[in-house]
Amino acid sequence: MAASSDRIVQGYICRTSGRTVRVRIRGEKGFLTIKGPSLDGGISRYEWEHEIPVDEADELMALCQEGCIDKIRYLVPYGEHTFEVDEFFGDNEGLVIAEVELGTIDEAFDIPPFIGKEVTGDRRYYNASLTVNPYKMWHNPE
Repeated sequence: MAASSDRIVQGYICRTSGRTVRVRIRGEKGFLTIKGPSLDGGISRYEWEHEIPVDEADELMALCQEGCIDKIRYLVPYGEHTFEVDEFFGDNEGLVIAEVELGTIDEAFDIPPFIGKEVTGDRRYYNASLTVNPYKMWHNPE
């Protein structure tokens, strides 16, 4: 089903008021990402990302706040889109989230049969939130 997959480890240098500065190691590549707050209920937000050498990303991980995301991202083609399906490990073991990037907010797309509950805009599912309030701490995980 998945066309490819990568292990992703990421931490946050800053996570406040919907704004984040993230360090990510994805496979053999490093990335520095800055995200702004969502102004439309979590459907979209400003994102700037720059690839950096993996050894620099590893060094920057030491600057990150407590809490880390460890997951495998599967790229799953379905219809005209590719879904990013994240399987979490560590403190978020058991959580699986799917996301699709759309060209416009109202773009139609086929929903694969493996998709469950819609969680767009639910901040608990944001990776930055999962570093502070991991899935294992939820009283009633869904």
